[in-house]
Amino acid sequence: MLTLDAFEEAAAKVKEVTQETKLIESPYFSEISRNRVFFKPENMQRTGAYKVRGAYYKISTLTDEERAHGLITASAGNHAQGVAYAAQHYGVKATIVMPTTTPLIKVERTKTLGADVVLAGNVYDEAYEHALKLAEENSYTFIHPFNDLGVATGQGTIAMEIVQELPLVDYILVPIGGGGLA
Repeated sequence: MLTLDAFEEAAAKVKEVTQETKLIESPYFSEISRNRVFFKPENMQRTGAYKVRGAYYKISTLTDEERAHGLITASAGNHAQGVAYAAQHYGVKATIVMPTTTPLIKVERTKTLGADVVLAGNVYDEAYEHALKLAEENSYTFIHPFNDLGVATGQGTIAMEIVQELPLVDYILVPIGGGGLA
């Protein structure tokens, strides 16, 4: 369950690997909305996105045995890099299944972080199915990119940081791609 205690624990844990991303006020959006608008530049994380928060926290909660089996996930890029970075930090093997249509720069960046990359399927859903098959065949521990309370808790540390920096925040707008951050 997502609780304040869990978010506080996750916030302390993810600080081990995240950059501090202070809010940046946007004069342009503040002016056109007639409000104070801030951005949280999570693109400044070492992996280029907030996804490292969820991946790292989730992996930190695994048992040594679960990590020793090796990790696997499916991702078109940002979660892949988060899992690869976290696995490297823990010194465990990571296999990332990416769609064949994934941009080469994301594939190479994931490999640079030490993960084995398997290209399978033309879209995420096909890569996901292949990753689940490999997980079962090889007893890998699957790290879901969004449908996991540990991942969601790690990613939710962003909201905690926003509230700590801007206690009277009225709204937090979240861009929706896969919806995992929301």
